[in-house]
Amino acid sequence: MSGAGSGERILALLGLFSEARPEWTPDEMMAATGYARPTLYRYLKALKEAGLVASLSGATYTLGPRVVELDYLMRLSDPLIKAGTPMLRELSEAWPCTALLVRWYGNRLLCVASECSADNPKSSYPRGRPMPLARGAISRAILAHLPRRQMQQKIVENLGELAALGLGETLEEVTEAFRKVRRGGAAVARGEVTPGVVGIAAPVFDAGQSPVAALCLTLAEEVARPDLQPEIARAVWCAGERLSAQLSDRSKALAHETCA
Repeated sequence: MSGAGSGERILALLGLFSEARPEWTPDEMMAATGYARPTLYRYLKALKEAGLVASLSGATYTLGPRVVELDYLMRLSDPLIKAGTPMLRELSEAWPCTALLVRWYGNRLLCVASECSADNPKSSYPRGRPMPLARGAISRAILAHLPRRQMQQKIVENLGELAALGLGETLEEVTEAFRKVRRGGAAVARGEVTPGVVGIAAPVFDAGQSPVAALCLTLAEEVARPDLQPEIARAVWCAGERLSAQLSDRSKALAHETCA
C-alpha cells in the first residue's frame, strides 16, 4: 500500500459514505470502485486499524470511531465555531429561529454549528450536513461576495439552477443579480430550501477577500414578517461583521507572530 495511488484509492473508499448511503457491504464497494477483492480488503484492514471505518458483524462497514474523535478535535480548534457560537445564541434568543454557521469549503457548504429557539422548527441542518450550493440565502451570501472570477465560475457551474430561481438566464444577468445582493446587505431567500421558511444570511470573512462562511437565520414566514425583515437582516449583517472582525484580528495576530 505504497505511493500516492494507494492513498487516493483509500480516500475514495471513505468518499463512498454519505447521508444517503452511510453503510456499505464489501460487494457494493467493489462494484462502486472496481477494486479487486484482495485489494479492497487490504484497504479496509488499514482503515479499520486506523479507526476510520468499523465493521458490523463483518457484513457491512460504516465510518468508525476515529471520525468522531476528529470531529471533536475540530470543534475544539475551529476559531469560527469558538467566536461564532455566542452570536448564534444571541440571535436565536432575539427571534424564534434556527441560527446557523455554515463553512464554505470551495465546493461544499457544511453546517458547523447551530442554535435553535423555535418550538417547531421547519428547517434543520445539523452539524456536518451539506447544504445546497446554489439555493437559499446562505448560498447567495457566499457566492455574491466571492471575487468576480471565482463567482462567475460558480455561476456557470450552477446556471441552470440559478436560472430556475429567477436570478437570470445568462452569466451576465446572474452576475448583476449577485451585485444587487452584494450592495443590499444580508441575503434573503423565501422558501427556496424549505417551503414556508425564510432564510436571512450574511457572509463571514477572515483576513482574506473571499468569504469563509455564512451566518444565517432560518425563520417561519409568520415570524419573518415583511415589517420585521429589515430589523432581522440588520442584526444578521452586524453579527456577520463582528464575527468577521474577530477572525480577521486573529489571522493578523497569527501572521504577525509568524513573522516576528
